[in-house]
Amino acid sequence: MNFVPTAIAVGVLIAIATGLLLARGIPRPWGPIWAIARAALQLGLLTLILGGIISDERWVAVALVVMFGAAVYTVSRRVARSRVEVAIVAGSLAVGLAVPLITVFVSGAIQFSGRYLLAVGGIIIGGTMSVATLAGRHFREALVSRQDEVEGWLALGATPRQSVRDLATRAVFGALIPTTDQTRTTGLVALPGSFVGAIFGGASVLQAGVFQLVVLTSILASGVITSMLLTTGFSGAVGLLGVRLSD
Repeated sequence: MNFVPTAIAVGVLIAIATGLLLARGIPRPWGPIWAIARAALQLGLLTLILGGIISDERWVAVALVVMFGAAVYTVSRRVARSRVEVAIVAGSLAVGLAVPLITVFVSGAIQFSGRYLLAVGGIIIGGTMSVATLAGRHFREALVSRQDEVEGWLALGATPRQSVRDLATRAVFGALIPTTDQTRTTGLVALPGSFVGAIFGGASVLQAGVFQLVVLTSILASGVITSMLLTTGFSGAVGLLGVRLSD
């Protein structure tokens, strides 16, 4: 395989993105370069590793644990300010991942195997990680912008969860917008990676479509579960960690 055209295309695109960020004065303009470099390294390692683990469910489980840990770390860096909140992030992501995986494989919608477990699990983790980050950030931003309102409810005798119920609701709604829009426009705006990958892997168009529908539903359900659990947990943490209101 000739990698030169790939290197040229990637180099040109990242140069365009970085140049525009520099021209506009956007903070951390070199971020995309490091992100692409890290992605290339990780994909290279993944290619080497997958060949040895994809047929062994035990190693697939280990790989999923590593992915899950990376997702918890990534989300926590963005939204958590204490060990309690890190635990909330981890618990929310764990339940959000477990429910669709159990449903999909127990129902027989997708045949259980190491290959499918790794593929579906990895996709769900990636999609849910983004939803969790958005939910946490929306919730924290609302705590700052509407701090007086929350403190007013607390002064009137409301519980911490009651005082931030509207903030949590709006945070969940806002976090789910990208996932919902992506699901609604599947096949119209873009061809999903799972669909294309299944076809390239030898599946029929119908099989690929069914697989993609299951994946989209799993991501959406996982996002709803995770974002609701995360904001509910953070709502309780407002009482445990009241100082967070002014962070």
